[in-house]
Amino acid sequence: MGMVADICRQGAGEHARVEGLIGEGADPHLYNPSHDDVVALQNADVVFYNGLMLEGKMTDMLLRIARRGRPIYAVTETILEQGDYVMTDAEHLYDPHVWMDVGGWMRAVDVVADALAQYDPTHAASYRANAEAYRQKLEQLDAYARQVIGSIPEDKRVLVTAHDAFNYLGRAYGLEVRGIQGLSTESEAGVQDIEHLVGYLVDNDIPAVFVETSVADKNVRALVEGARARGHEVKIGGELYSDAMGPAGSYEGTYIGMIDHNVTTIARALGGDAPAGGMSGRLSRPHGE
Repeated sequence: MGMVADICRQGAGEHARVEGLIGEGADPHLYNPSHDDVVALQNADVVFYNGLMLEGKMTDMLLRIARRGRPIYAVTETILEQGDYVMTDAEHLYDPHVWMDVGGWMRAVDVVADALAQYDPTHAASYRANAEAYRQKLEQLDAYARQVIGSIPEDKRVLVTAHDAFNYLGRAYGLEVRGIQGLSTESEAGVQDIEHLVGYLVDNDIPAVFVETSVADKNVRALVEGARARGHEVKIGGELYSDAMGPAGSYEGTYIGMIDHNVTTIARALGGDAPAGGMSGRLSRPHGE
């Protein structure tokens, strides 16, 4: 997964080649590993994955590789140990989208650094120094997210998206979050789900809803049409990165760029104060112009 691969690159620096298996626009909930993926996993020195059942159909393959003695780590393992930090749905299934809270994702950075130091103790100091430098950048990102989301008028701090990928972001930065689908994109949205959300949008005069890069937009567009039929204009405020980052080589193709894009897009569409280019001025596809 891109977010995991990115923190591994940040932690490893020049001492390892990092290969991500689930690329841009891919949905990890539905992803089936290819033959090349299996070979890559079998040949890897160390394997990192998100955990909390995000990888779904890859879980059995990961378990088989672990049984063969390959070092394999869920980057969320220490997060899961933090009391009631990990969120669950009505069926008590883990919400795996922990990267949406920058403060929580910093713990995943430490998991990577510690695992690399254990596997390659010769460069342990370098791995931990890389992690510390990256953590400082994440602290700046966390502060920026808090600032721009906090600038949205209180009665408009509602994030409506295709599926429930943003609950950690909402809890961390003060947004009410409503997804049409559940935690996994395998769930189906019913007509009643959409009608209920349309009523909420109309009753609360919510100005914008959001599509996701890795999820079909038909349900979100149904919200827009339903609200319009009831006399309320709702715009699509932008495209958010949920289960996948942006194109490889782009700013949005990094974890920092992904979150910067998301919080900037959300703030600008809901009436907040955020620069068009985001925290770094590097966003390639600003919305809300």
